[in-house]
Order: sequence, then C-alpha cells, then structure tokens
Amino acid sequence: MPNYLRYTIIIFVGCVLFFPFLGHVHLFDWDEINFAECAREMIVSKDYLRAQIDFMPFWEKPPLFIWMQVLAMKIFGVGEYAARFPNALVGVITLVTLFYIGKRTVNEKMATWWVVLYIATWLPHFYFKSGIIDPTFNFFIFLAFYQVYVLRLTESKALHALLAGLFLGLAVLTKGPVAILVSVLAFAVYLAINRGLNGYKLKHLFIIAVCALIPMLLWLGATIAMHGGAYGKWFIHEFITYQVRLFSTEDSDHGGPFFYHFLVLLIGCFPASVFLFNYFRKKEVQEPQTDFTRWMWILFWVVLILFSIVKTKIVHYSSLCYFPLTYLAAVQLYRLSNEPIKLAKWLKGLLLFIGSLIAILIAALPVVGINKDKVVPYIDDPFAVGNLRAAVTWSYAECLWGIIYLVSIWVAVLLMSKNFKKGMAMLCIVQVIIIQVTVIHFTPKVEAYSQRAAIDYFKGLEGQNVYIHSLGYKSYATMFYAKTQPATDPHYRSIRLDIKGKEVQPEANEQWLLKGAVNKPVYFISKIQDSVKYASMPQLTETGSANGFVFFMRK
Repeated sequence: MPNYLRYTIIIFVGCVLFFPFLGHVHLFDWDEINFAECAREMIVSKDYLRAQIDFMPFWEKPPLFIWMQVLAMKIFGVGEYAARFPNALVGVITLVTLFYIGKRTVNEKMATWWVVLYIATWLPHFYFKSGIIDPTFNFFIFLAFYQVYVLRLTESKALHALLAGLFLGLAVLTKGPVAILVSVLAFAVYLAINRGLNGYKLKHLFIIAVCALIPMLLWLGATIAMHGGAYGKWFIHEFITYQVRLFSTEDSDHGGPFFYHFLVLLIGCFPASVFLFNYFRKKEVQEPQTDFTRWMWILFWVVLILFSIVKTKIVHYSSLCYFPLTYLAAVQLYRLSNEPIKLAKWLKGLLLFIGSLIAILIAALPVVGINKDKVVPYIDDPFAVGNLRAAVTWSYAECLWGIIYLVSIWVAVLLMSKNFKKGMAMLCIVQVIIIQVTVIHFTPKVEAYSQRAAIDYFKGLEGQNVYIHSLGYKSYATMFYAKTQPATDPHYRSIRLDIKGKEVQPEANEQWLLKGAVNKPVYFISKIQDSVKYASMPQLTETGSANGFVFFMRK
C-alpha cells in the first residue's frame, strides 16, 4: 500500500473518532471552562496578548492553546465544540506523527500497532476530545524529544537542534516552564546513563536552549510593548510564584498519595499499560531503535516520578507518559505478533482483571442510577446526595454495554493464546467502540449529576445586566455560560495583599457583592452544605435549589 494512502486512512480514522460530538456535553469546571473562558474574554476584550479571567489578568498559563481556541471560536462560534476542536485536530496530527516516527525508528508494522494502541487506550483517546491544555503541550514536548533523538544520527544537526528548540519553546508557550524542567531532567538522566554527551555537542545544545526561549520572549516582548514594563514584571513574578506553589503545595484541594499517578496510568492507560510490564529488550534490536527506546524509558520515568513528588495530584499531570508508554507497549505488541513468544499467564490475568474491573464499573452505572435512593443513606456528603437527586433517565438495558465489554475482553484474551494478532485486534476494536460509547452516551449523564443544574442556572442569566458570583467554591462557569461582560463599577474589584503587603491579583469583591451598594442585581450560587450561612443574610433571597446547588439573589 502506498504511503500516502496509509496516511490518508490514518487521517480519516482520526477525523471520524475525534471531531464528531465534541459539543454534545457541557465543558467541565474547572480546567475546560477556565481555558475556554480565557479565549472568550480575548475575543470580547480584543486583547489577544493577555489571558484574562473575569476580565482580569490570568497568569497561570501562557496563551498558545488559548489562541488556538480563539481561532476555533472565530470559525465555529463560542461554545463547547470550538473549545475542544484544537485538541481533536492535534489528535489527528498526533496519529500521523506516531506512524511516521514509529516507521522511522522501528518499522511500518510497529508503527501501525502504535497508532492502533493509542486510539484504543482510554485516557490518550479521551483527552483528544477534551478542552484542556495537556494534549497539545504533550505533543510539542514529544516532538522536541524526537528531534533531539534524530540530532545524534543525522548530518543536519543544526536544523534538528533548531527544530527541537522551537518545539520545546512552543511547549513552554503552551503550559509554562514545566516543559524546560522535564527536558533538562530527562537529558541529565540520559547523560548519566551514557556517561557523557554520547554524540551530542555543546553548540547544538546551545542552539536548542536559545530557540526554546524565542516563542516565550516574543510573546512577553509584545505584551510589555503594549501594556508596559510594570505589567511584564508583575506577570513574570506572579507566573513563577504560581509554578513554585503548584509544585510545593496541594493546589485546589488536589492532593494524593505518592503512587497516585502509578494507578492512573495502570488503569487509565489500559490496555497499553499492561503490555508495558511485559516489555523486554533483545540484543538483535537495531541501535537507532535502542537509543529511541532509551529516550522513551527516560521520559516515562522522569515524568512519572516528578509528578509523583509534586504535591498537587491531578489526573492529566502524568499525561506526558502516554507517548513513551504506548510506544514501549507497541514495541512489545510487535514482537508478540511476529515472534513465537507465549503470552505470560500473569499478563493475561492482569488484562482480564483490569478490563473486567472497568467493565463492571460501566455496567454498574445504570444500576446505581436506577437505585440511587438506596445508595443515598450511605453517603455522608450533602452535596453528593444533592447531585444524585438529578433527574437522569437510566434503564437496565444500558448495563449491556458493560456486559458486552466484559465478554469481549475475555474472548479477546482467550483468542490471544491461539492467535495473538486476531485477539489483540479484537481487543483494540472493542476498546475504540466502548470508549466512544462512554464519551457519547455515559459522559452526558455523569455531567448531569455533577454540574448541569448550575450551568443551566448560569445560561438562564445570559445577556442580563447582572452580577453572578459563586459562594464558597470557585467556578468559571459563572462567566462562560452566562457570557458575562467586563464590570464597570470600580467597587467590583478588590485588591488582595500578599503576606509582605504587596498588591497582587485583583479579584471580584465578594463582600461588596454581598453587602455593598451594588448598582445592579446580584445572583449567587452555593453548594448546599454552605447555603445555611448565606440563607441567614437578610439581604439575600433564596430563589431555588437543584441537585446540591442553592441559588440566591440580591436586588
């Protein structure tokens, strides 16, 4: 089959899997709505150099991914589809890239396994249908690592050093200096393992370092030119302070044990994660592939250990592991499908155990939804109980998806013992189908429990000349779904002081909204466990409640 036809097939499959149904469920608070709201406010304010939240400077992330969302919103309009479109596009490009790199480093068969395994693995597939930064950030980092790998083998060293630096710079402009941290740590480990530069030269590393700074410096330079040096100094200080806090403290109540990301990758990256355990090296493997394999192992362990140490634990923090994990698993699949190697019993057992666990959870969702009144007495969380009160229609017939998944996994694993290729192909096909079913059918129902009542409330206030504020918890949905405009009353902003008495990020003045001389109605939302103290305020009128949320208004 000609190469162009193979790439055409990959692009077609990627488009079919990633682009449909992007807007069929609301964006999820926080991260998805956070970035989408930054993009919306860029369009409203026409300030495309600064990210803003509530039309106040937002220093936590650089703007590259937000710019991508802005372009999508210009094409598709402000909404869920546009917010998730950039990652879907990156998903298609990623599949093409995996095939190209897999073919260059090993061969075409392994490259095919890599593409198939990537779309058949839960979290890598799922995140291409999301509106978070990480899939795009990870893609740029991976491209930078590949260019560094090629750099040692090619005659055009300066070109690949430049490309490695630019891709790394784009990663920095997407998410921040964590890209530099991961790269430096990984290269340090590579030097330690190889006891030296191993073919790399200092001048090429210098080119990478300089080029990695260019995208960020161009953006900061343009921002300072438009908004002044004081703003630039303030932004850099706040940005660095936030990055340090993120690594050293539990941010946003997202803590967890050291082994958190080990479990995330083991279960969330099923079935690829299982084959990673059975990976082994063979002496006859060609040297270029061995060196790339070494890079992938280094990247995997550096990311996994780094974010296991980091205090803040969020699922997608270890998502950069998806590239090396699926590569190493695909190499093992290629070997198993081309050599007389028996599938270890413990590996089959692990496939069956994790797959069965996920299948049982999928089958249990409708059962819990139908019998939620029997579950409520065992839940000691008023908000969770309120969530379960959402009117979501379930039927026992929906359990069939979990049952079909369970049976298919067992049949596929049993088939692997007789014909590994057919068994693995069946497992991958079942994975792709069930992931689509989960995203399209089950995710909207889960979203109905977790946040839909709040989002419907905000959407009902769209276009009204009012203030909207969440009490007791943080939400970006108040802005995105009500499509709020910049506040004009100077009292709306309050200036926070840090422990040294310096002014930091202004924020919505909650006390003024609750007690001050407001110039227009204020609508509030709180979670049910916090509502008692707000209901006791005479100036607030409770206007309703739904699914764990309580709504108030102040005239």
